[in-house]
Amino acid sequence: MGSGAADRVDVRATVQRVDAAARELVLRVRVTPRGSLGEEDGTAPVGDLSLQTTEATVGDLSFRAHERLTAKDVKVVMTGGSIGDYPFDAYESDIGFWAQMDGKEVPVRMMFSNNDTLFSVSVTPWPSPQEAALGLELVRSGSLLVFAVLMMVVMWALAASVLIGTWYLTSRGEGLVWPALGWMAATLFALSAFRNTAPGSPPIGCVLDWFAFLWAETVIALCVIAVVLTGVRTALRQDDGRTDHGRTDGEPDGEPDGGTGDLGGASRQ
Repeated sequence: MGSGAADRVDVRATVQRVDAAARELVLRVRVTPRGSLGEEDGTAPVGDLSLQTTEATVGDLSFRAHERLTAKDVKVVMTGGSIGDYPFDAYESDIGFWAQMDGKEVPVRMMFSNNDTLFSVSVTPWPSPQEAALGLELVRSGSLLVFAVLMMVVMWALAASVLIGTWYLTSRGEGLVWPALGWMAATLFALSAFRNTAPGSPPIGCVLDWFAFLWAETVIALCVIAVVLTGVRTALRQDDGRTDHGRTDGEPDGEPDGGTGDLGGASRQ
């Protein structure tokens, strides 16, 4: 996009990394002067070259005459959206370049690409004969979106599994079933580690948490408490039953005092 003149400055802009928390992206810029504006196949400009950028780009670029050109990284500010909407957050930005060589404006052509696999970028060119500018719309990539939704489904599935196990244990009066309690407690803590594997390292309090993680953790924690309380109550009743049964078995048949009196009377006769 931009000018197609033979004497121009080519700008290859590549998105290296998108930092949604800082609301900025890192753009790697490689500049190549073409035609009479460059020397040695565009590896160096014939004059002092400067590139002005849009206000969203932090800092302009400048290159000295006859010095070898190297790629430079610049930061671009993003607007709109919030990382709290993860994984459905979306952002906007704009990128533009205006070139001058020895104080004179020269045509610019820009090639744009994206290397961040966590985001998909849609480009809207701005028509201009001498400059290259475009608008960007950044959304989470399809693979990340599918993985995040799958994580939410798995979280709810684990919570439902623990809930069903809790219903079985409490309705049957199984007491303290330690393997089941170990599984429930392990699921409670494993869910936190599983949540932290979400790509992009979203902060606590995002949509992922409110739709699945926080609710699943709450359900599992309440299930563990319910199983423990019900199990302890059942175990105490069983202990009381065994104690009462032991006392009943220890007593002799009949009335000891009456039997002894009768035997004594018979002996005296």
